[in-house]
Amino acid sequence: MGKLNRYQLEQTLSGIGQDLKASNEKLATMYTDAKTTLEARTEQKNMVKDLEERYAGVKAQLEQFDKAAQAKLNAQNKFGENGDEKSKVINAKASLIRSVMARKPVSAEIKNILGGVKAAALGDGSTLGDGDKILPSTLTNELLTEPVVTNPLRDISTITNITNLEVPKVIFSLDDDNFITDGATAKELAASADTIVFGRNKFKVFCDITETVLNGTNTNLVATVNAGLQSGLAKKEKKVAFEAATPTDMSFYKKNEAGTEYLITAKSGTTMYDAITAALADLEDDYAQNAKIVMRKADYFAMIKDLANGSATLFMAQPEQILGAPVVFCDLATIPIVGDFTYSHFNYDLNMLYDQDKDVKTGIESFVLTAWLDHKIKMYSAFRLATVTP
Repeated sequence: MGKLNRYQLEQTLSGIGQDLKASNEKLATMYTDAKTTLEARTEQKNMVKDLEERYAGVKAQLEQFDKAAQAKLNAQNKFGENGDEKSKVINAKASLIRSVMARKPVSAEIKNILGGVKAAALGDGSTLGDGDKILPSTLTNELLTEPVVTNPLRDISTITNITNLEVPKVIFSLDDDNFITDGATAKELAASADTIVFGRNKFKVFCDITETVLNGTNTNLVATVNAGLQSGLAKKEKKVAFEAATPTDMSFYKKNEAGTEYLITAKSGTTMYDAITAALADLEDDYAQNAKIVMRKADYFAMIKDLANGSATLFMAQPEQILGAPVVFCDLATIPIVGDFTYSHFNYDLNMLYDQDKDVKTGIESFVLTAWLDHKIKMYSAFRLATVTP
């Protein structure tokens, strides 16, 4: 197994912590139970000791990970003003932000450093915004490609930034293949167009900036704005993909026009485990081999607790060993989604626009980003919903 990233370390630490808690509770119960033997209690104490050591080890790895990240940030702060290429870009970003907040025009030099684009990119007389306020390409690329841990779909879905994007539903076929003549895939292709056309759904992200940050170092100002905008984009992506109350065409939970059935086939089970395994088993082979399960962490641990029936063994196992596919946790996935998430595609259309806004009631000023987003499920056949029907 390769080196774990921070998200995986947190996931592992949480699982060991649950296991350790259960083992301690069992040991406490054994001391009050006259029927338990010395050998059994000793074995349980050894299990607790082993889990404590594992917990401390993973926690140390997590702390080391954070120390390395902080050291990298400190190095960036140290060389932020020395005139190298990296600091040049950071200083240019800070100048852009300060110009926007002061309602001053951004100089052509700053835009050139950041990969500026011409106003004509939006077309003359465009109603989509002022071409002079297009966010430079360097900032746009960072916002869309830098890891954002608050949207776990970033690691498994497709994300692009292409104007008027059209993509085929099936990316390959063979002249002697029956891939598109049998099964749910064939029915879906026969019932709809074989090309996905992405639309434009406008939204805004507001990043509040205090005077202290605005007048502080360039590095901290840029980091604050980038973090705020990234979090905003990630939250929007999650919201549109998992909207359940009033799902749009962008949601995994979209229903048919009658509102009676989900567009994604739902597989039921009397328990969460039964529903997920049934959904996974129902996928065609071409999707199953790359399948992942997206579900809430609370639902996962509740399921493991029921399966474990007092035993701590399952808390130590990786989700893939239990369910047969990797698990990705998302707090908005109220109904677990099983499938090949390469068929989940986010596209940001056009160039993002920047502006400044002020809340007259609070006096807080915001750096405002306007973006156009669409999320398409390229093949509904590539997914299943796992619904529980007790």
